[in-house]
Amino acid sequence: MKFIYRFLPVSLAILMVLGSWLVSMGQADARTINKVRINWPIIAGAVSYRLEIMKAPDSSLTNRVKAVNRIPVNGYELNTEDMPEAEHYYWRVCPLGYNGNVIGDYTDIKPLKNEELNPSMPRGTTEFNRMAYVPLYPVFSWIPVAGSGGYDVHISREKADSPGQYQVIRSFQTDSNVLYEDGGYTWPGRYMWQVRSVDKNGQPNTEWSEPDYFTVENRVKVAALGDSITHGGGTCNTPPGYVIYSWETYSKVPIKNLGHSGDTVQDMAARFDRDVVCFSPKILVIMGGVNNFRAGESGWDTIAAMEQILAECQLHDIIPVFATATPINADLMQHVETVEEPVWNWQAEQEILNQWIMNQPYHVDVTTPLKDEYGQLKENFTTDGLHPDHEGKRIIGEIIANYLLTTFPEYDLLNK
Repeated sequence: MKFIYRFLPVSLAILMVLGSWLVSMGQADARTINKVRINWPIIAGAVSYRLEIMKAPDSSLTNRVKAVNRIPVNGYELNTEDMPEAEHYYWRVCPLGYNGNVIGDYTDIKPLKNEELNPSMPRGTTEFNRMAYVPLYPVFSWIPVAGSGGYDVHISREKADSPGQYQVIRSFQTDSNVLYEDGGYTWPGRYMWQVRSVDKNGQPNTEWSEPDYFTVENRVKVAALGDSITHGGGTCNTPPGYVIYSWETYSKVPIKNLGHSGDTVQDMAARFDRDVVCFSPKILVIMGGVNNFRAGESGWDTIAAMEQILAECQLHDIIPVFATATPINADLMQHVETVEEPVWNWQAEQEILNQWIMNQPYHVDVTTPLKDEYGQLKENFTTDGLHPDHEGKRIIGEIIANYLLTTFPEYDLLNK
């Protein structure tokens, strides 16, 4: 350009330089950071997180620009429209407990510019790709979109006659960034799911997310029938779909998760033909009853439902392995708003059920290692008093896997 300017009138050269400057300014404006999506690895035991934005890689108060408390997921979309220097800022997070108290160290300080700038689509947080099998009832989750009025979710299945092409089979609308789906996926094949944000009028305001895929098998060696403790999730906020709070994660034996949150043993028995038979498992781990005895049901009524499941297993030539019902912590439950307090005599009904389980030919005790001297779920194993968190789930998974490998060596259970 300098060579050309030498042969042009001064006024014209000035105009050309000015034009080039305006173009460069326009490009800079196009790169303006309006939003940054920050994502961090989930921290064990965190109910929520505190995010801090800083002017420099220094944690002193004078450098702090903004703090956001009680972020319920391991990611956050930060609106930076009022932060003209955002590209020069830094961030860090720390885990919070149920009452918003800090329970761990801050993460390392990182540059904000290295995160996702001006994301155009949501980002999923499910970890199906890290599981031996996708759960029968997958829970879809994503980092909330800043300013969203809701979300559309599509689940598609690959066409049998056109590999690589997918057809939408289920569609949902939700206000939350977590979708519990009750349909269940029993039809074998390859699936994908996507989510997009919509505004308050229901009109899309983002693109569809990158596809996340999962596969449904038609046969498995080992499956687990249960309630939310089998389904997964923990620390009040973390939904199933994260491996850290799924006991199947800690099992050396690949296990198909047939859990469904909220189930009683009667519910488990009612869905046996639909949810178990189609996978033809050789062995079925059965763990439930917490939602029965905490509501005051007689242990004998719960046993009657367990006997229905036992009869179904015998009818379909499935080996039933009964796991004892896990304990709860009534003292903690009464302080958690989202959990209903148990009846006063829950331990007596739990004991009746567990005695029956321990008298079955194939049984495994997961209760004893989880309970304290008063028979309650150890406080350091749970946040809400009802669900074991990561350490409790690890104990359950390891105990069940060791029992299966020791009891059934002929089935080569380490391989799917």
